[in-house]
Amino acid sequence: MKEKPLYLVCLILVVVGGLNWGLVGLLNFDLVAAIFGNMSFLSRLVYDLVGLSAVYLLISLIKKK
Repeated sequence: MKEKPLYLVCLILVVVGGLNWGLVGLLNFDLVAAIFGNMSFLSRLVYDLVGLSAVYLLISLIKKK
């Protein structure tokens, strides 16, 4: 099945976000904050994009049913 590029980008962002939350939960290590700074503009942008990606994927999933 061929997916839209936006869908694939969102899927990658949600997977990266999930892995980051796994690191936070298991090791108390926030990789996004370590790379971009704690609540810097870039880290907040990454968090926002991950959240928007999750909403997009959820809407896509609901529409497919």
